[in-house]
Amino acid sequence: MTLTLEARWQQLLTPLTPDADLRRRGYQQLHDAYSQSGRHYHALPHIRQMLEALDGRLATLQDAVVVQLAVWFHDAVYSPLRSDNEARSAELARQFLAQTSLSAARRERVAFLIERTKDHTQPQPAADTDLHLLLDADLQVLGAPEADYWRYARQVRQEYALVPDILYRRGRQEVLQKFLALPRVYQTAEFQRLEAPARRNLGAELAAWQQNRF
Repeated sequence: MTLTLEARWQQLLTPLTPDADLRRRGYQQLHDAYSQSGRHYHALPHIRQMLEALDGRLATLQDAVVVQLAVWFHDAVYSPLRSDNEARSAELARQFLAQTSLSAARRERVAFLIERTKDHTQPQPAADTDLHLLLDADLQVLGAPEADYWRYARQVRQEYALVPDILYRRGRQEVLQKFLALPRVYQTAEFQRLEAPARRNLGAELAAWQQNRF
């Protein structure tokens, strides 16, 4: 049976707090954040996709609870015109999780994981397999079937609707080029099957921008 997102949240949070009202308020806060009108890709379906991508891999994680909490909060604050979304999302997680039984060290670990989603093209700690799996799950759309990838690309453009085409085109091309310059898009064996389709998708979008076909 497929769990609803709210059921997933309750399942994750119940061992951390007996306060049903706190759990309800936490879910509502996240639901409202991800349901804002400007959200087209960074919305609840993205959270569900990440959680489902991790479902079969939870046993391989060193701290599955922390990683799942990072998924829930990593895009909770999202404004395309700001550069501090991850820091603000991490702080939101700290504030909420301080009301639970999660230890201070694990709360900081959640915040750290969230903050590392700021730029997937930057070097990451080599031995941090939980972080690598989180980041790969976040990037799974890059290796999606072509139609799904283009839907994602259009949704991201919608989120940046206030940015003029000439500026968005330049910035988007830079992002695509940075990904294509990486030795590997995905860091974990679990997601290596997406490497080739991801590079095809990224290359196709880059070409579309360069040829004014987007």
